[in-house]
Amino acid sequence: MSDETRPVAGDARTAAVIPAAGRGVRLGPGAPKALRALGGTPMLIHAVRAMAASRAVSVVVVVAPPDGAAEVKSLLADHTLPESTDFLVVPGGESRQESVRLGLDALPGGIDIVLVHDAARPLVPVDTVDAVIEAVRDGAPAVVPALPLADTVKEVVPSTDGSPEPVVATPARARLRAVQTPQGFDHATLVRAHETVTDAVTDDAGMVEKLGLQVVLVPGHEEAFKVTRPLDLVLAETVLARRRANDGF
Repeated sequence: MSDETRPVAGDARTAAVIPAAGRGVRLGPGAPKALRALGGTPMLIHAVRAMAASRAVSVVVVVAPPDGAAEVKSLLADHTLPESTDFLVVPGGESRQESVRLGLDALPGGIDIVLVHDAARPLVPVDTVDAVIEAVRDGAPAVVPALPLADTVKEVVPSTDGSPEPVVATPARARLRAVQTPQGFDHATLVRAHETVTDAVTDDAGMVEKLGLQVVLVPGHEEAFKVTRPLDLVLAETVLARRRANDGF
């Protein structure tokens, strides 16, 4: 990429951090989940391209397994990626939370908005990415794409021995949402959350909630599902094949 076309740090207003340091044990033995092939291409590459597909995203930081940064750098070099986007690879930590923080530490100056995206959500449409960015631009400190639940949800007393679990409540489904990624944040807010919140959380928006700040939702997309189990991979292959047949994706 020439100096004329490469965005400089001061122009990089929106960045994406992709934590990809997990092993993905629920997909079975083999390569880390993010490196599993989807349509002949590693899921991580699909996720990176999904972030770079947004014209607003000028930097993508991939947080690799602690001992796999060189492998991930080689992987990115072997695949065609948009020349208008800069790509960085940094080693991750022992937890997702630590890996995201290391990704934040690697960002160049001049970043206003940060997206945090699961490598295991390789097929999120660019319209969803753009909707998250727009909501942060409009003033929300934290934005999450989400979908209404199709199933009734029960709160239970968890069983540790496989015995039947007693139900303690049935939350009103109309008030519940299943969250997806990318989650979008005001850069300074997300940095502060990672500096001050030490409790274990399942997503970065939860950290911002612990700061007492408002998290808002935008509509998610059914194709932004997380590839966690073998059946998810079958569904992802089907979605990708349909895209390629219809759009030449």
